[in-house]
Amino acid sequence: MTTTLVIGAHGTVGAELARLLAAQGQTVRRATSRTPTAADEVPLNLLTGVGLAAALDGADQAFLLAPPGHVNQHELLNPVVDQARACGVQKVVLMSAMGANADPAAPLRQAELHLEASGLAWNVVRPNWFMQNFHTYWLHGIVHQGLIQLPVGDAQGSFIDTRDIAASAAALLSGDGFVNRDFDLTGAEALDHRAVAALLSQATGRAIGYQDIPPEAMRAGLLGAGLPAPYVEFMLVILGFFKAGYAARITDAVATLTGRAPRSFAAYAQEHRAAWLV
Repeated sequence: MTTTLVIGAHGTVGAELARLLAAQGQTVRRATSRTPTAADEVPLNLLTGVGLAAALDGADQAFLLAPPGHVNQHELLNPVVDQARACGVQKVVLMSAMGANADPAAPLRQAELHLEASGLAWNVVRPNWFMQNFHTYWLHGIVHQGLIQLPVGDAQGSFIDTRDIAASAAALLSGDGFVNRDFDLTGAEALDHRAVAALLSQATGRAIGYQDIPPEAMRAGLLGAGLPAPYVEFMLVILGFFKAGYAARITDAVATLTGRAPRSFAAYAQEHRAAWLV
């Protein structure tokens, strides 16, 4: 029986991935930075490395991503790759971000290249912006002001449902048909934020709009929410890439890996409509 370590197992992607792999009959180890409360959880702190060797010992494969809020992701991810090789892990699937491979100096690209050079069987998935951001990170403004407020102008994004990311990763962790390949994961359509607001309005019956705001306003809001300053600047940079049009590209990777089309934004909005009616 295959044993898979899932790092980020309590996040939106990792939780669904752990469920899918367990349903396939794999033995799933769910890494947690907190005190484990379930038999399938293992303690692991990526910031300090505590628990890393024990979490990987005896695992056949691993899924890893960097925790949010950190800019130099390679400093957290590269030691995991090195320890995986030392522990005899056979395959690692890394979740990066779409566009990370455009700059060899980008921390996530450094992590990708480190994995590719490790000698392990590998895959890299680079998802576009998550649909789920609209009922998590951007939820407060939608609920309390009826507005999506972002500094992205009229640019479009091929938003992806995190469950499609998880299904794609599960496919890669269930066979060797795509070994040593990378995939940019997107939804099936590119939408600007006015179109997103219209779909949320349709799903909820509320008047939800979109307001293009200056980066300075976004910076103040993120800092006010308690995000570290370096991560705030990182967020502004990638939002700038969105505004420049780099998030609009559409790929067929989800269909290639899972055998089905990715979920539409309209379907996501209908399914999660209660979140915006709080």
